[in-house]
Amino acid sequence: MTETSRPDDSSPVPDDSFHVFDTTLRDGAQREGINLTVADKLTIARHLDDFGVGFIEGGWPGANPRDTEFFARAQAEITFRNAQLVAFGATRRPGAKAADDPQVKALLASGAPVVTLVAKAHDRHVELALRTTLDENVEMIRDTVSHLRAEGRRVFVDCEHFFDGYRANPEYAKAVVRAAAEAGADVVVLCDTNGGMLPAQVQAVVATVAADTGARLGIHAQDDTGCAVANTLAAVDAGATHVQCTANGYGERVGNANLFPVVAALELKYGKRVLPDGALREMTRVSHAIAEVVNLTPSTHQPYVGVSAFAHKAGLHASAIKVDPDLYQHIDPELVGNRIRMLVSDMAGRASIELKGKELGVDLGGDRELIGRVVERVKERELAGYTYEAADASFELLLREEAEGRARRYFRTESWRAITEDRPDGTHANEATVKVWAKGERIVATAEGNGPVNALDRALRVGLERIYPQLAKLELVDYKVRILEGKHGTTSTTRVLIATTDGDGEWSTVGVADNVIAASWQALEDAVTYGLLRAGVEPTE
Repeated sequence: MTETSRPDDSSPVPDDSFHVFDTTLRDGAQREGINLTVADKLTIARHLDDFGVGFIEGGWPGANPRDTEFFARAQAEITFRNAQLVAFGATRRPGAKAADDPQVKALLASGAPVVTLVAKAHDRHVELALRTTLDENVEMIRDTVSHLRAEGRRVFVDCEHFFDGYRANPEYAKAVVRAAAEAGADVVVLCDTNGGMLPAQVQAVVATVAADTGARLGIHAQDDTGCAVANTLAAVDAGATHVQCTANGYGERVGNANLFPVVAALELKYGKRVLPDGALREMTRVSHAIAEVVNLTPSTHQPYVGVSAFAHKAGLHASAIKVDPDLYQHIDPELVGNRIRMLVSDMAGRASIELKGKELGVDLGGDRELIGRVVERVKERELAGYTYEAADASFELLLREEAEGRARRYFRTESWRAITEDRPDGTHANEATVKVWAKGERIVATAEGNGPVNALDRALRVGLERIYPQLAKLELVDYKVRILEGKHGTTSTTRVLIATTDGDGEWSTVGVADNVIAASWQALEDAVTYGLLRAGVEPTE
């Protein structure tokens, strides 16, 4: 088996020999900046089930009304095809009985077929946090696991602070594992709660604990050393058959083991079948969809699923990829639902330009003179401050201009101006006027906006919509400004990137000038021009 192909297995879903356990809805929701509604949690649960994880930890029923409502609605509103819903909670209180503990009753009332219990495995935490004896802590684990098993629930036990506890008192940490397994826990999960472990340490501890206890082990790794994914895989190397992760690595502090690179590594590098057929190709889509729900911008450089994961900028790389993509890629991007991207910059060579042209649907036909002109023009413009790796639409217009021997023009600008009025009441009014020629007609249009650039955008499209009705669908969706290094005394150059959509797709354009409004106008001209090109309109100017 190669690293770029999946295991050859015709079964529709993996068996129970290996678990992919997702805790985005509980542990992942503890990330700063994430605040999930019940509706958000239901949406994410559906995405995770579509992706094919085996277990979805939904939260702590009874601990807060939101999680209690989630379990009630999930039971009624979601028919899980691949995953089982998991309720999270703690062992019973010291000196009580599990059957009488209100929190344990809430776990049962959730209706979840699986329960994850958090248990103390660090002797110091038992004495200082639980304020009980080491023996009583072990009895709390036995009693709670046994009770839940008697009530028909499958039980996993998360041994909190296990690795730190093992370092301080290895015999007690192993006693906790034995107690959980003997009471009926299907899996005992070793948690690197503080995230301070390194892969070699994790592998050694997991191997020892597995040999000494005979328990089925899992791993829960935090990412405080940047090693959560590596630590998870090291635990698998040592015999763990249950991995706990979160989508996109969301979680407390710097996060948890990232579900997507863990699963991709297991399937593509280890040859383990952990997802249903076809699910791996949905990985990039699911990653980005969950990022949208939690309202966080997807990480562009995330392994496997980031938009830059298979992006190539250096000319040397592009030349090699033109011969064989595997020369600079560890897998075929399509296996994880991603795609190769060629970036155009001042580092680009002929191969980069030719491959990028093919990606954009412009076949340069190996024309060395044409490709050379494009390379030189790109380098010249990037020296002036333009950036094309983030502005594919502007690059495509430049490329087509060179290939076709003329610029694509749907209108010609005579002049434009933008005015910002500061009013006595502290408010501002922004108005723009544009004068353009289109199809032999001189058009003067004025519009107001919530800023000078928005006013210019509206004025340009209002003026042209009568001639080009396709522009009514366009909307500016993102706007970025960067002040570049000054070249003469205190003067500086401004670069503007604009993202535009027509409802079916999105594109980016760039403008560079000595002031922000002039740079914005350039980017707006390209955005409108590209929108008409996408709509199949033939240029007239």
